[in-house]
Amino acid sequence: MDVRPIDSLDDPALADYSRLTDVALRRVTEPAGGLYIAESTKVIGRALAAGHRPRSVLLQEQWLSDVEPLLAPFPDVPVFVGDAPLLEQLTGYHLHRGALAAMHRPALPAVPELVADASRVVVLDGLVDHTNVGAIFRSVAGLGADAVLVTPTCADPLYRRSVRVSMGTVLQVPWTRLPDWKAGAAELLHASGFHIAALALSDDAVTLDAFAADPPERVAIVMGAEGDGLSRRALAAADTVVTIPMRHGVDSLNVASASAVALWALRNVRP
Repeated sequence: MDVRPIDSLDDPALADYSRLTDVALRRVTEPAGGLYIAESTKVIGRALAAGHRPRSVLLQEQWLSDVEPLLAPFPDVPVFVGDAPLLEQLTGYHLHRGALAAMHRPALPAVPELVADASRVVVLDGLVDHTNVGAIFRSVAGLGADAVLVTPTCADPLYRRSVRVSMGTVLQVPWTRLPDWKAGAAELLHASGFHIAALALSDDAVTLDAFAADPPERVAIVMGAEGDGLSRRALAAADTVVTIPMRHGVDSLNVASASAVALWALRNVRP
């Protein structure tokens, strides 16, 4: 293992970890350079198991023994080791989850390739909160949808917070980018045999119970942005608008909670 003690923060290789809390990193598209940050030894292990390649690792010395077996296939990957104050100065926060790794992003598959054998997919349209994105990926993994498709305006699933909230399931669930609705997202889904079900409030919506009682063979469940919900183009592209019946004057759930409810309702009706 290529262990490199950190004496200063001038090494250009440390730039991957600089100011990780800076809001400039919260982009809706993949950061330049094709990298993402995996946080904690558990998430790093899941990233490596998914076939992702590390560029470097950053940690305190006490975590070396945990990381060493994970990096056995990558003896030339630099492992930067420093004390807690120095690492906090570099990243902008206390490194309490063991380790960080700068990982190379894998190439995303084409939509038809990803969904070829899928019967349930989730489409995330314009979500801006990385916490919600991560939580939805965790629901997808736990409740059994086959893939996630994200529109160009959706927050990055591989942003550090998304990965952490998902408990690393972002690295396990198949996903890719979907073009926007104007550029033919609906046509692409229909060409792959999917019925587009938009989860939204609408006068012509059917209840989730009714939809789940006799669902189409292949369903793309579309979830909209926090607050504003689905765009007009997304709603216009839907074959069915589906709503979750609510009580006590509550009109809707948080999008991450709604995804779990919808996936649960459809869990036993998959072909």
